[in-house]
Amino acid sequence: MNSSRTVLQATAIQQQCKLLHLPAVGPQCAGLAEMAAKEKQSHLDYLEALVEAELGEREHRLVSRCLRGPRLPRRKTLEEFDFSQPPKVSATEMQQLAEDGYIERAEPILFIGDCGTGKTHLMTGLCVAACRQKRRRVRFTTTAGLVNERVEAKQQLQLGRVMARGLRYERIAIDEVGYVPLAHLGVEFLFQAIADRAEKAAVMMTANLSFSERTQVIPNARLCKALLDRVTDQAHIIETGTDSYRFRRTLEKRKKTK
Repeated sequence: MNSSRTVLQATAIQQQCKLLHLPAVGPQCAGLAEMAAKEKQSHLDYLEALVEAELGEREHRLVSRCLRGPRLPRRKTLEEFDFSQPPKVSATEMQQLAEDGYIERAEPILFIGDCGTGKTHLMTGLCVAACRQKRRRVRFTTTAGLVNERVEAKQQLQLGRVMARGLRYERIAIDEVGYVPLAHLGVEFLFQAIADRAEKAAVMMTANLSFSERTQVIPNARLCKALLDRVTDQAHIIETGTDSYRFRRTLEKRKKTK
């Protein structure tokens, strides 16, 4: 009889918790109550454990929702990065950046290096760290994606709305700058996206070209100079080198199979 009553109570509590938007209390209340009875805990001990479970679940959901927002290509963390591969990248410096001080100071971060050297992994890792620590609003996009979005918005007379939406993010991460030459309108949109955030909000970028080579993809010398002036002002510049980790990993796999 007691068992049936307990099941009915647990079911009723779960339904009530759904109405109250308590995602952890409903599923965990019965289990924690049983544990509290076995360990002869007080009512306050049981209530404390229940509240801690609810807070933990809400924190987990907040972080998960924040991580979905940036539309990361793949969720990679700094802990997963092999700092022994690109000798120029300092694990200490990356950990300091992960503490988020650069966001308050609106300092840009530039990752420069050849393909396969870990630029996107490092930038993604900082995005994940920001979401986990302070649930920052982060936007991740490629250069082509950002430009195409604004070109389409202009055609649909929605450019102002798209630009305003972009300013709501505390940080924007722009991947693959310099991979594809940009038309004049594309350069203007990229410059505008960065200039609007100068000294107001943080910008991160990955690029495979050195500063002297940027005119290869940004033919307009005036805009190229202005863009570099904005993104390098008080910036953290991380050079990942020229040795492709992905290519080296492929060679190592081939050697193992022989």
